Amino acid sequence: MGGNQTWITEVTLLGFQVDPALEFFLFGLFSLFYGLTLLGNGVILGIIYSDARLHTPMYFFLSHLAIDDMSYASSNVPKMLANLVSQNRTISFVPCLMQTYFYLAFAHAECLILVVMSYDRFVAICHPLHYSVIMSWRVCTVLGVTSCIFSFLLALVHVILILRLPFCGPHEINHFFCEIMSVLKLACADTWLNQVVIFVACVFILVGPLSLVLVSYTRILIAILRIQSGDGRRKAFSTCSSHLCVVGLFFGSAIVMYMAPKSRHPEEQQKILSLFYSLFNPLLNPLIYSLRNAEVKVALRRALCKDRTT
Repeated sequence: MGGNQTWITEVTLLGFQVDPALEFFLFGLFSLFYGLTLLGNGVILGIIYSDARLHTPMYFFLSHLAIDDMSYASSNVPKMLANLVSQNRTISFVPCLMQTYFYLAFAHAECLILVVMSYDRFVAICHPLHYSVIMSWRVCTVLGVTSCIFSFLLALVHVILILRLPFCGPHEINHFFCEIMSVLKLACADTWLNQVVIFVACVFILVGPLSLVLVSYTRILIAILRIQSGDGRRKAFSTCSSHLCVVGLFFGSAIVMYMAPKSRHPEEQQKILSLFYSLFNPLLNPLIYSLRNAEVKVALRRALCKDRTT
């Protein structure tokens, strides 16, 4: 650690290094996707809030997922859009760390909410007679609040470990936001502890929850196959298949990004995966739940018919 090293006060987000004409095209495309993300998740929230039939634990957690998706996308997409049409792509180091914090916190929260939703479906299908007792509103509230608190505390651990490092350059992040692995490359000290904590966190927040989800859905599948009624079997499959699609997209992209072996071009690969993770995934969630969930489609039709008659 030489004495001529300077501390970083701001960094430059390189983003997508493409032609200016393509940058404007990407700005329009990503703005459309971001707007649809806010609109789609907002519609899901509005339907759940306005329709008393959807005031159940399953849709309580679905509303949490919608809020988390909007918050997660909003933590990094607006800065990405601004950088696509601006020559000044710098960001102060403190806001950069705040971006890292919220990105991690909302990502962790989504992992835990998806696990809680799988547990809710497990209880509903495998123990229907005890569902109202097991998944009481008190239990649902505790699960929701605990997931949020744990997610934000775990993200805080990552940021605190980052703050213990000296940052002296380079002053460029080859990413479109302050993603944690890219931020660590700015440190002029050994980041082994940060890497170990990130790996352990991935095991607990990705591998562990995904294993619980797979176990839950294995038992759910066995229970569904025992259902005698064709309508009951189709309804159970419809609800659970929606959740499995979301789980597969979210956990799959996260595991590839943080736990799979790096390719020859890890930074470009990471940018593409992060884009899918932070923009396309929150957009797909409301589409999956609205197109594949019969109760949501019925509630949406009721809301539209009510608007036409007033």
